[in-house]
Amino acid sequence: MIKTRLNELLGIKYPVIQGGMAWVAEAELASAVSNAGGAGLIAGGSADAEIIRKEIYKAKELTDKPFGINVMLMSPYAEDLMQLACEEKVALVTTGAGSPGKYIEKLKEAGIKVIPVVSSVALAKRMERAGADAVIAEGMEAGGHIGSITTMCLTPQIADAVKIPVVAAGGIGDGRTLAAAFALGAQGVQIGTLLLLSDECKINGNYKEIVIAAKDTDSVITGTNTGHPVRQIRNKFTRRMLDREKEGMSPGEYEKLTEGSLRKAAVDGNREEGSFMAGQIAGMLNENSRRTAKELIENLFDETENIINKLQNV
Repeated sequence: MIKTRLNELLGIKYPVIQGGMAWVAEAELASAVSNAGGAGLIAGGSADAEIIRKEIYKAKELTDKPFGINVMLMSPYAEDLMQLACEEKVALVTTGAGSPGKYIEKLKEAGIKVIPVVSSVALAKRMERAGADAVIAEGMEAGGHIGSITTMCLTPQIADAVKIPVVAAGGIGDGRTLAAAFALGAQGVQIGTLLLLSDECKINGNYKEIVIAAKDTDSVITGTNTGHPVRQIRNKFTRRMLDREKEGMSPGEYEKLTEGSLRKAAVDGNREEGSFMAGQIAGMLNENSRRTAKELIENLFDETENIINKLQNV
């Protein structure tokens, strides 16, 4: 059994955090991951606090294990969601798209572990100074909003720069990639794309089929010119976005064009107009990846232990 500082920090069996994927990471998926021994997350996205409160209540009915919420700091409801986290005393809060510095003290006073997503050494060090319990080093291989450095390069540099646990994210999809994350200095991993295919993930079936059908070169990055790049699987929507970016699309137009696109993917399954966010590991996944969250996580760590054992005998 693989035990790291992340297990101890969060009180979980496996050192794995589920990605906080908007319109995807709801109570059923979060509770399934927590019941499987990881740390499940409910995605705040752009939802208001009362919507997320209902999801928290559902998750509490489905699991007695630790789970948390992910707060996108660009959301107009970010402050409300932080207050909600304190009221409901979730086990952890992960954050993206900004610095949660002004919220950390309040969250920690409520007994909540704070784990920001970071894309640079400088931000990781800043979060450690602010009191974060761990950081998620997310490489550009990940799906959704990303930075500009690969997981392979980012993780060891952050692991060398901070004393708090580092969680690797981006490009983690099997035992080989998880073993590599540990070799790079990570104390655990965050996974998202793999869990899109779990039985408990209730996205539209078209989304799952698109992820399974994706090849290694089928993900693209849009929004680079706006400062908020996003990795997703190519389709008519991404082609239109990239064409407009070449023409000099303004940030305001970008926001207008992307409005509702993730819902069109996750809920409607609109193959042409949806934003099907997924990491580059989509090319590794297939029909055999359709399993329960418990089976996916257990298989991931069984594979990793076997690989580590083999490497020790090389």
